[in-house]
Amino acid sequence: MSLNESTPKEALQKYFGFKEFKGKQEEAIQSVLEGRDTFVIMPTGGGKSLCYQLPALMLDGVALVVSPLIALMKNQVDAIRGNHEDSSIAHFLNSSLSKSEAEQVIYDVTSGKTKLLYVAPETLTKQSNIQFLKSVNITFVAVDEAHCISEWGHDFRPEYRKIRPIIKQISDVNIIALTATATPKVQGDIQKNLEMINANVFKSSFNRDNLYYEVRPKKDALKQIVQYALNNKGKSGIIYCLSRKKVEQIAETLAVNGVKVLPYHAGKDSKTRSSIQDQFLMQDVDIIVATIAFGMGIDKPDVRFVIHYDIPKSLESYYQETGRAGRDGQEGHCIAFYSHKDIEKLEKFLHGKPIAEQEIGMQLLQEVMAYAETSISRRKFLLHYFGEEFDEVNGPGAKNCDNTRNPKSQYDGREELVLILKTVNDFKQAHKMQFISAILVGEENREVEAYKGSQNSSWKKGADKEDRHWNGVMRQAIVFGFLRKDVEQYGVLQITEKGKEYMNTPYEVMLAEERNYDDVDSGDTMVQTRKGQGGAADTKLRPMLVTLRKEIADKKNLPPYVIFQDVSLDEMSIHYPITEEELLRITGVGSGKAKKFGKEFLELIAKYVEEENIERIEDLLVRTASNKSSNKVNIIQQIDRKMNLSDMASRTNLSVEEVLSEIEQIVSAGTKVNIDHCLEESMDEDCVEELFEFFSESDDESIEAALAEFEGSYSEEELRLIRIKFLSDVAN
Repeated sequence: MSLNESTPKEALQKYFGFKEFKGKQEEAIQSVLEGRDTFVIMPTGGGKSLCYQLPALMLDGVALVVSPLIALMKNQVDAIRGNHEDSSIAHFLNSSLSKSEAEQVIYDVTSGKTKLLYVAPETLTKQSNIQFLKSVNITFVAVDEAHCISEWGHDFRPEYRKIRPIIKQISDVNIIALTATATPKVQGDIQKNLEMINANVFKSSFNRDNLYYEVRPKKDALKQIVQYALNNKGKSGIIYCLSRKKVEQIAETLAVNGVKVLPYHAGKDSKTRSSIQDQFLMQDVDIIVATIAFGMGIDKPDVRFVIHYDIPKSLESYYQETGRAGRDGQEGHCIAFYSHKDIEKLEKFLHGKPIAEQEIGMQLLQEVMAYAETSISRRKFLLHYFGEEFDEVNGPGAKNCDNTRNPKSQYDGREELVLILKTVNDFKQAHKMQFISAILVGEENREVEAYKGSQNSSWKKGADKEDRHWNGVMRQAIVFGFLRKDVEQYGVLQITEKGKEYMNTPYEVMLAEERNYDDVDSGDTMVQTRKGQGGAADTKLRPMLVTLRKEIADKKNLPPYVIFQDVSLDEMSIHYPITEEELLRITGVGSGKAKKFGKEFLELIAKYVEEENIERIEDLLVRTASNKSSNKVNIIQQIDRKMNLSDMASRTNLSVEEVLSEIEQIVSAGTKVNIDHCLEESMDEDCVEELFEFFSESDDESIEAALAEFEGSYSEEELRLIRIKFLSDVAN
């Protein structure tokens, strides 16, 4: 391999405009330049991609980069092209390209213009691509997101296990493997599968000291998310869910509460997904609600928070997804909602899979549970999982988690630790955590019976506490280094040398009680509707609001209901809104109505709250998205296209009656619509004017009152249309 630049630092300045490398980047780059197999393990935001991009630009030929996702490839290619005048410097070759686009890529690579060629593992398996790549001067192969090789990784891809044999067919070149999440087990799998056992390994600390880790009980989770989003308006955030349905529901709820948000999942076509990513990168939207497909390779440094509505299937997933926050080194808040019911759901998904896959999946879930329920430093727990020690007192970011800021009381746990170590030893270090806790609490089951557990001296020795307590002690014993889990045997507990010494000479070790999430709901039923909030209307404020409404109505020569309907006044007298943002969460208040009539009401409420010394509850009135909100969007679009009622009905699979009801709800919520084209079909100007005048003078907005007044001269549909026009024109 021949070099185009004299030193990596000169190339760094030339191609990327940086003067200094971060962490172990320079050492890894030098290893690649020397033609050595290289393994780079760096946390998200640590600068992994530079470790192969810079050598590729420095060497003659083209570097082949294997990457798992089309969106990830596109983002990487766009980033490289952004630093160079010639866009042919980097290309991707995958199924998203047309025939002519693929031919252009092949031409640029063959002519020597391209320095980096990104391919999916599936692309490599095609014989035509193998033949093409054989004809090219390949400098090295970079395997990005290399954890996809391992069944113990969080994103296993069987195609990744075929990479090494295919590379051998193409060219005898060195490999650089890169990942942000690799436990010692996964690291070994990667090196073994890629046949790079003797690779130079560059492992950076997994500690992201600017990230704050927090786990909350999954109770009123959606309400908490809306509150958090509103409190952090203008900040970028990602909310992760496991299902597309939940993604859409949360995005809808946030949107109706005034948050700039978009949903993202695999059910959307690639063009839409690409557009959503671009809007997020360009800060046209603040929050993306997504399945785990979102975020890989998204180089957005200012994501300020990552929220997991659903707990992930593994700690690797959790670590990688939280790692998308605070990549600029500034604040990054990572919140996960947790309940046992969610773990049970994930366990059910494993049923029917091969036994080995079930065992792996169950062990990964156990680690997630342990992280969520632990009372020790979450940072220490995470780093221990990735094979790294951490000083939870003085280490970087030591106070940046909920457990260290709000510690649970501790106790001297030496007796409990010795009891556990003795029990593990008695049963020849051949069982998992659940078996040991069953012995201690005296729980009969098949495994206990098979190994005559009830005859052991530890039987029921810990029956005064629950198995949850003993599981917590064992987890802490693992983190403190007295026990270890044998990954090859799916989590069998074994005693370390340190543990053996401790059994003989115990000393004080402070343990903390684990957190209890037993009685937490799943989060699916907590949606706080805008009706039935609980709480009673303020009987002194309510008449004052009615009086003000009448004064404004008289001044503007309008019926009072046009200003605000009774339901709106009811909610105002319960929730005391004093800002326009709070007012917009009241039923029947849209932005137009808030601007037109809101100021005087807000001033009255604010004055009342101050004079009466009322302590407003910091509770959020959450607008909930209607189940038919997609119909509402369609109907508004169809009104804009000047479609008539019957056409709208057929296009939305609703009756004309249902369409009218939807339009009435749209207008009641404060949205302005123009339905003049519907009126022109059946009514002349004089009729419209007569009915408009009736609604403007009547204190009774009901259709029944209008039907009685005009004694059958107009149909109910015509009256409803005029009332819609009146409210839209005058109230919104």
